[in-house]
Amino acid sequence: MPTEGKSRYAEAGVDIDKANRLVEEVRRLVKSTPRLGVLSDIGGFSGLFALDLAHYREPVLAATTDGVGTKIKVALAAGAHRGIGIDLVAMCVNDLVVCGAKPLFFLDYLAFGRLEEKIYLELLEGITEGCRQADCALLGGETAEMPGMYPPGEYDCAGFAVGVVDRNRIVDGSEVSVGDVILGLASSGLHANGFSLVRKVVFEELGLSLEDQPAGLERPLGEELLEPTRIYVKTVLNLLNRGIRLKAMAHITGGGFYDNLSRVLPKGVKAVIEKSAWEIPPIFRFLKEAGGLAEEEFYRVFNCGIGFVLIIPEEQVEEVEAVCRGLGEKVYRLGTIEACKKREARVILV
Repeated sequence: MPTEGKSRYAEAGVDIDKANRLVEEVRRLVKSTPRLGVLSDIGGFSGLFALDLAHYREPVLAATTDGVGTKIKVALAAGAHRGIGIDLVAMCVNDLVVCGAKPLFFLDYLAFGRLEEKIYLELLEGITEGCRQADCALLGGETAEMPGMYPPGEYDCAGFAVGVVDRNRIVDGSEVSVGDVILGLASSGLHANGFSLVRKVVFEELGLSLEDQPAGLERPLGEELLEPTRIYVKTVLNLLNRGIRLKAMAHITGGGFYDNLSRVLPKGVKAVIEKSAWEIPPIFRFLKEAGGLAEEEFYRVFNCGIGFVLIIPEEQVEEVEAVCRGLGEKVYRLGTIEACKKREARVILV
């Protein structure tokens, strides 16, 4: 029997009034993101964005979508969700800038078993911070409360980003040639990949907690694992705006070096990366040893300390390194592009 005076929908687990009350807080957060081009307010059926064509001869829109995966499980255990919001933006905009596109706006989809105000606001704080780092607008989003689909307190999220690039400035890897240099920009940690394996090794097999600090780590596991994904948008756009010839780029996510670099290489060439070119951060070394990972799987599952890769002509290496360091990036010369024989691996780590 229904409770007198109480919404039947609320009894079923969906509180429309709570969601509506949170919209005002969302409006406050959204105002902190870049707003140039945004024509609509939060709460409408769609977000409106006016594309400024003055700076583009032949504008091409680029779009990406991604999620955060089971890193959410670690955030739930830690009770810390702001970084997940940053991750959500980063996973989309870092993919977007690979082709040279400037992110214009971002949208989110947040799905809860039961809408938890604290978690929701932490996620939105992180999403708005990510949008500020990427210099794009948070144009809108959708929040769903689905009891029975997710347990109370749990959630999932997805992000969507749209950017723009001039057709003649699209970076697609087609110009990569023998002798080009491969540079790597340091990651901030695990980013948002490999967490199904991380959780299995760390929590199931080793029985560790987020408060534990294994030998060799400078911080407890909770802080190491939940470090937000680094956003590379401003660095890449700065290089492009300087006229740097970025022949190809790759966001090192799931699939590591092997799968992500091979996606941007033309036929006839291979990427040869020297594993000694950079020092692998302690959290990765710990996971490799604790998980008993084979070398190839290690470099396929994790970014191993390199979050983004640039392929450039040899003559521009010093300039690119100087610009990247000036922008606060740690940059490493990882290797070179070499000729590739038929049926030979496209990415080789030596």
